[in-house]
Amino acid sequence: MSETERLIESVKELLGGGRDERLAALLEDAHAADVASIIRELAPLDQIHVFRLLSAEHAGAVLSELDDSTARELLQALDETEVTRVLGRMPAERVVETLEELPKEESDKILELMEEEKSEEVQELLTYGKGTAGRLMSSDFVAVHEGASVGEAIEHIRKSKSGDDAFYLYVVDGHDHLVGLVPLHRLLTADPAASIHEIRTEEVPSVTVDTDQEEVARLVQRYDLLQVPVVDANRRLLGSISVDDIIDVIQKEATEDIQRLAGVAGDETVLDPPRAVFPRRLVWLLINLATAILASSVVGLFESSIQTLAVLAVFMPIVASMGGIGTTQTATVVVRGLALGDLTPGVAGRVLLKELRLGLTTGAANGLVIAAIAYVWKGQLLLSLILGIALVLNMLVAAVFGTLVPIALKAFRIDPAIASSVIITTFTDVFGFFSFLGLATLLMKFLL
Repeated sequence: MSETERLIESVKELLGGGRDERLAALLEDAHAADVASIIRELAPLDQIHVFRLLSAEHAGAVLSELDDSTARELLQALDETEVTRVLGRMPAERVVETLEELPKEESDKILELMEEEKSEEVQELLTYGKGTAGRLMSSDFVAVHEGASVGEAIEHIRKSKSGDDAFYLYVVDGHDHLVGLVPLHRLLTADPAASIHEIRTEEVPSVTVDTDQEEVARLVQRYDLLQVPVVDANRRLLGSISVDDIIDVIQKEATEDIQRLAGVAGDETVLDPPRAVFPRRLVWLLINLATAILASSVVGLFESSIQTLAVLAVFMPIVASMGGIGTTQTATVVVRGLALGDLTPGVAGRVLLKELRLGLTTGAANGLVIAAIAYVWKGQLLLSLILGIALVLNMLVAAVFGTLVPIALKAFRIDPAIASSVIITTFTDVFGFFSFLGLATLLMKFLL
């Protein structure tokens, strides 16, 4: 049994015995992530009871670790005063994430009850677009004037209330423009009399408030940053984004891509209630139904051929299925490459050529296998050849559209992760049926 599992068992035991004082002490000593795991395992009423035993500061940290669905239900079960007490001890950027999960009427009431300074800070962050650096940034950073000495900078950090999570000391000029940074380890080993200007690093990767959070994540990965400064159009320092926030972004973006490739809403979690999931899944299923009808209409064009040679119906699912698999393989690699910034316009041609080669070779290999199986099974050589050729053609179509459709969607600022399950599969189904049944119809007199 893991440490977390033992902790969950202890909490349940203390809850059952009504030993709130001992339970509160146990929870206060536990890490916020572990407490969040415990709360997810409890019944709704017990979740509220446990959450109310936490101190305001610890409750805020736990709330940040909870999944959106659990956090939303928990907050809606608490009264506004309790919610305000917890949110008031959380960093402003975390408060923004939490308020986004609540109805606007509730979030507006909570903002009114919060301390004026904190409320204004939160409302300022809410003015930035969702999914941008402005929403992620924190004002808890440490900056000094470039003319300060190392000793003065260290003293400034000692007195600063925002230096707990600082990895870098930012350097600004007289107008708060970002002009460099100093890693804390370099600061501590430098001569106290030396000027910050002398030991700073001038080239500082930064982002603006409207930079997409995915681009921020790519910047962190590319340059191995622990923090990213956020500046305005005039390069005035406004805030910073820490690596732990970026890890959350990477996880969320990867989850969205995976879910959308499968035709699921990108923000769905395993704990979402059915009533919340139903409309989102229904939309995707109805879209898929429409594309399935389109594919079926192609089959309908060759209804007489199928009636004449019923064996065609036996092999139709094979062509469609193989095209679907080829599409999924290509689109998954391409969408991930776009998300990571690896697939740029300069390499798009190389990627398409690679996928075409793979489509041809894998299609030929599978075509030979299915042709041999079809011949042994049905004893018709021409039908076996038609099936093999149709499979090769469909794999090539999967390669072309699996590569080009996500790239085109990205160019039009549409999430390319929606491409595989909706658009590309339609192409492979339609073309697969058309090629197989079309060739069979043209050569029908030789098949009978």
